[in-house]
Amino acid sequence: MNIIIAGCGKVGFTVAEQLRDEGHEITMIDIAPEHVESTMSQLDIQVIVGNSVSQRTLEEADIENTDLFIAVTNQDEVNLLSCLIAKKAGKCHTIARVRNPEYNQEISFIKEGLGLSMVINPELATAGEIARLIQVPYAMEIDSFAKNKVNMIKFVIPENSVLNHCKISDFGQRIDNEPLFCIVERKKQVIIPDGSFVLEAGDSVSAVMPLTKIPIFFSECGLHTKPIHNVMIAGGGTLSYYLAGMLAKMKVAVKIIEKDRSRCEQLSELVPQAMIICGDATDRMLLLEEGIKNADAFVSLTGIDEENILLSLYANKASHSKIITKLNRISFDEVIEDIPLGSIVYPKYITAEYILRYVRAMENSMGSNVESLYRMVNNQVEALEFIVREQSHLTDIPLQNLNLIDHLLICCIVRDGKVITPTGKDVLKVNDTVIIVTTHLGLNDLEDIINYKRGN
Repeated sequence: MNIIIAGCGKVGFTVAEQLRDEGHEITMIDIAPEHVESTMSQLDIQVIVGNSVSQRTLEEADIENTDLFIAVTNQDEVNLLSCLIAKKAGKCHTIARVRNPEYNQEISFIKEGLGLSMVINPELATAGEIARLIQVPYAMEIDSFAKNKVNMIKFVIPENSVLNHCKISDFGQRIDNEPLFCIVERKKQVIIPDGSFVLEAGDSVSAVMPLTKIPIFFSECGLHTKPIHNVMIAGGGTLSYYLAGMLAKMKVAVKIIEKDRSRCEQLSELVPQAMIICGDATDRMLLLEEGIKNADAFVSLTGIDEENILLSLYANKASHSKIITKLNRISFDEVIEDIPLGSIVYPKYITAEYILRYVRAMENSMGSNVESLYRMVNNQVEALEFIVREQSHLTDIPLQNLNLIDHLLICCIVRDGKVITPTGKDVLKVNDTVIIVTTHLGLNDLEDIINYKRGN
């Protein structure tokens, strides 16, 4: 597809890089020459210096032959106006990034009024992900599918767990609550395991299970954690505002530390349920005075990556709290993975996942088939949710008789609201929700899971 992206910032760059890697023709627009120069030096794509709200600039970018226009500049109004002009000039699909909380209550009206295909709010989406992590203390990552009926939970196996030295096929004999193990990370190796695979202490494991069964599963596996009742947040930006509101609804006590006094006054009005502390979160004495040692969770959400890393390292040393770290720019994965930063969230990657999901749906000839998409393990694995729209050669055939491509696992089937952990004898039916995990990146359609080279 031909795609134009307005905005060469960290989100625009990440989206462009991932869409380019999937074979799309990408053109980027940015008003700042230094951003354009930096992007051109790193990505082999066309980049134009100009204002994305200018029809002349859009024509230079070939808007008439564009399939999708994505506006992710740092100004909501520019994004919305750019999408409106792009849709009029090129009759293309449009996606706008809108971050201002003032627009959040009116987002449906804005989307419908401007004819937007999609609106993405990175801070709101990231806050939702952090709230889920706080809801399940032992989890390193949580990805939700089938309207939150099914969750993929990532955790590390400790030495004293019944999972240590356990063959996956024997797991059901040890405990009653049986999830499906989808991904294992061991010594930088990514494995999609079968029943003969033996789990070991230190493995990072991703397993699919309903949210209601997660506490029982962790308890039976010896992964004991207490519920989180209070959270300390460093930084009082938009993300902190959204997160504080979500945690208040969960009856979790929230304390926000922000050094800008005027922002503290705003937050006091916006989230009266939270305690707002005006001070520098990098002040060790302040953190101690405000009770970091007794915090159940510590979330680093300042605007500076290095600051978030240092804060999380100190919180890990000074307390037994669950640590969550937000990073925007730093992506030295091989270094960061060896540092105790707890759960790491990247708003730019969360945004890219939403947009990739929409692009995959546009490409699918059967319609909007990709319902959810998550990039995992440093973009080495994808977890996707499909809906079986119609009868085909995939339906009503035992899974064990389907010639599935290698390095792919059907993790879960949701049928009439019931969650099914599939066996080889299960079948797919029309209207089923199907969740798969694979190391093959770029699947658009459920049909792509079949290996036609081996016959059908």
